[in-house]
Amino acid sequence: MEGKCSGGHTQCQDHSHGPLRHHGHSWPNMYEDKDLPKEQNVLPFVEDYSNFDIVKATQYGLLERCQELVEAGYDVRQPDKENVTLLHWAAINNRLDLVKFFISKGAVVDQLGGDLNSTPLHWAVRQGHLSMVILLLKFGADPTLIDGEGYSSLHLAVLFQHMPVIAYLVSKDQSIDTVDRNGRTPLMLSAHKILGVEPTRFLLKLNPSLNAVDNGERNTALHWAVVAGNVSAVDLLLEAGSSLDIKNAKGDTPLDLAHQIQNRLIIHLLVEEETMRARKTSRFLRILGNNEFLLLLVSSLTLIWAIGYVIDLNSDSWLLKGSLLAFIFIIISLFARQFIGLNKLKYFPVAFVLGSIFWISVTCFIWFLPDILYTVSQLPFFGGMVGLLYYFYKTVRTDPGYIKTTEEERKMNIITLAESASLDFRTFCTSCLVKKPLRSMHCHTCNSCIARYDQHCIWIGRCVGVGNHSYFVLFLFFLTMVNVWATYGTILYWSEHCSASYQQDGAWTFFTEIVSCSPWVVYIFTLISFHTSWATLLLILQLYQIAFLGLTSQERITLWKQSKRSKHPVSLRKTPYNHGCLQNLADFFQCSCFGLFKPSLVDWTKQYTLTFHSPTERNIHPV
Repeated sequence: MEGKCSGGHTQCQDHSHGPLRHHGHSWPNMYEDKDLPKEQNVLPFVEDYSNFDIVKATQYGLLERCQELVEAGYDVRQPDKENVTLLHWAAINNRLDLVKFFISKGAVVDQLGGDLNSTPLHWAVRQGHLSMVILLLKFGADPTLIDGEGYSSLHLAVLFQHMPVIAYLVSKDQSIDTVDRNGRTPLMLSAHKILGVEPTRFLLKLNPSLNAVDNGERNTALHWAVVAGNVSAVDLLLEAGSSLDIKNAKGDTPLDLAHQIQNRLIIHLLVEEETMRARKTSRFLRILGNNEFLLLLVSSLTLIWAIGYVIDLNSDSWLLKGSLLAFIFIIISLFARQFIGLNKLKYFPVAFVLGSIFWISVTCFIWFLPDILYTVSQLPFFGGMVGLLYYFYKTVRTDPGYIKTTEEERKMNIITLAESASLDFRTFCTSCLVKKPLRSMHCHTCNSCIARYDQHCIWIGRCVGVGNHSYFVLFLFFLTMVNVWATYGTILYWSEHCSASYQQDGAWTFFTEIVSCSPWVVYIFTLISFHTSWATLLLILQLYQIAFLGLTSQERITLWKQSKRSKHPVSLRKTPYNHGCLQNLADFFQCSCFGLFKPSLVDWTKQYTLTFHSPTERNIHPV
């Protein structure tokens, strides 16, 4: 059986090896046999290799055989009849030792060859062999050279979606805006050729030129994304700030091209973005736009009040009340769409919580407190409100533990990780371009890596991490306290102001009586019950994880999933972070309890390894 590689070389393909594919061509995979144990994967079972020619010996990584043939007089610079050199074969099969040997014997590191007129570096990049890319660059390979298709090494890394290779090339000062033969940047190629979010999202992290145009069509990356119908790329480029007004060689803007290809979703995205940007040019609308959350909070307050007001109307016509509620929802929706924007509606749960707290507190002051004569019974409400507002502010305003690095540190981290064969998703975040500490995770909502990540909570609109986790737990505690007191106030109000009794009249009569007595109080009690439910459950779960497991929510879920998939169940309590109930609480709240405990001090934003000590020390010390 014969096959051709991208270099155009025809050779025998051993039956025990599946072919690798590239642009419709194939070559034998001399690097791995999946049927063999990992430690035996270097050499497959083949015939006596003492008779191999030097090309086949190179493909199989037979250093001794190649040395023997070179010592016998074979010139390592000699290409075959299709202009493919030994260095090309060593690069494509990731034979590091052979590359070192061939270069020591005079092989040309930037030799062009094969059907695609590529260098060994091009071949290594296509395959995603990061270790080979690093080695060739150390030997002076030029990543800016163009292959037969017009692509540099960076363009090829983008086309084949090898993010570690992209990161390494850019960290080694390869320009992110380097152009191919047609003047297209890597971002243009990604927007046009790759339909997924990567590597477009990854490239945008590297600050490429958004409005550069190619030599022929004069298209920007956004033009190319529209032409390809690449919705995800269009969305990412608009979010990054790509221009909507640049015209290509035919005088078409991205929106013109979207109309030509009749892609309704892309047309909608472009029109929405155009409307949002036009709004910012108006001084009045710009002022409103800078206070979008305030508008959302006002909308939430108005909506909660309006629903309660309609429910509290004396009219017995539910059709009238239903019509009024529908009208209110329409008006609020139009207002939010016009002045707030759909992308900010993710903060609606936060505004809803704050709006609910406001109207619950108003109801407590006006309806419930007058019936409570003793100050000692009022203290939980006032103390709870102060604690609730304070710890909500602290949770939202405190840095949750963002992993921060400078541009130079990012490049050095990428180079260090790559050259130590550690540049993978377990140690490196391709979105933030940072080395990930222990217990950290990338939050896609915040688009940041968070140290000791617990969750992204919709009720505060923010990540919960090492910096604000304790404040979050205290916020839940005081929110539960206020709601429990409000429940007590509601029951006391009904007993004082409603004539029916649950014990004497039954459930239905009692329900109809309290509704007719004060529909507003029933409505507020519904809000109280809802917030009490989620806050109490979340508080109990948080305290259980912290005290008995020493884990975050994310870690507990991850371990639980691993336990489900594994044949051997994983104990959630047997982790290096569990130091016992009381010590866990002392560590979490950083409380010594008058010297009874010694809380461990760990900077989780810079903690990459663990050093374990004797159980009596119970401390995790940063290395």
